[in-house]
Amino acid sequence: MRPCIYISRPLPNVVVERAEEHFDVTMRVDTSPMTKGEIREVLSQYDGFLPTLRDPLDGDVFDGEIKTKVIANFGVGYNHIDVAAANGAGIVVCNTPGAVTDATADIAMMLALMTARRASEGEALLRAGKWEGWHPTQLLGMHLGGKTIGIIGMGNIGKAMAKRAHFGFGMDVVFYNRSRVDDFGVPAKQMNSIMDVMGASDVVSLHIPGGGANRHVIGAAELAAMQSHAILVNTARGDVIDEAALIKALNAGTIAGAGLDVFEHEPEVPEALIAMKNVTLLPHLGTASLDVRSDMGLLAVENLRVFFTGDTPPNKIG
Repeated sequence: MRPCIYISRPLPNVVVERAEEHFDVTMRVDTSPMTKGEIREVLSQYDGFLPTLRDPLDGDVFDGEIKTKVIANFGVGYNHIDVAAANGAGIVVCNTPGAVTDATADIAMMLALMTARRASEGEALLRAGKWEGWHPTQLLGMHLGGKTIGIIGMGNIGKAMAKRAHFGFGMDVVFYNRSRVDDFGVPAKQMNSIMDVMGASDVVSLHIPGGGANRHVIGAAELAAMQSHAILVNTARGDVIDEAALIKALNAGTIAGAGLDVFEHEPEVPEALIAMKNVTLLPHLGTASLDVRSDMGLLAVENLRVFFTGDTPPNKIG
């Protein structure tokens, strides 16, 4: 008898077809986050579960009857899953690192460019019919060549961002990481603290997991340490920034701008951010390409397949 798995959102056809080769598959057609009630029902009825971002697997959903033995998260970030509680209920948890690296770094670099060069502001001006033609002082922004990028979190995505910034744009690289990071092919200086990086950088790009100790790791003090011409880029998780503090810093001119792909309470985005011309906003597009989303799904299915053969999944968390 084949294992039964539940997929919480519609996924690319190639992923569903691969899953159906190995499992009896039930796929939810709704694109909204699951409720805790729905999740409890899934955990009590299915051998495997493939959830994704914003499906709330908090500790209390693991209190009832549990049939599920493996959760294969669709995504590298798993701050929506209480891994310790899942493990306590006898459930193995996996994620999909690697597949998202280049696509997310591309979006981070794009946000840095768009914000530094005021691209969103310029496009809005043109679309509103208010562009009066080229002149020498129109929409002057910051040229990234030769500037310093500060990277918070030098994992796979942070390293990919460093390569793009240094080799693509001639930027100097400084970074903070909790553990020592040896040479990864980019001239870079590891600094002792987040505050050191904030103060030394023209662009700060965040590449750390959300939740836990990283919630609001960028707050008023860290923003105050930045240079007034500097910009902040976030493609990590929305809760790593104290959004209220960011809005205050932008309004006060403490920093020059921000490029955001993620938000603290998404899909809710504060009207204050939407109204700001010096902020570039994207609707969580970090991995939004068919190739990447297919690779993520296939990796999640492979985690499930390997688990049910009795081996350790390649991307088991912890």
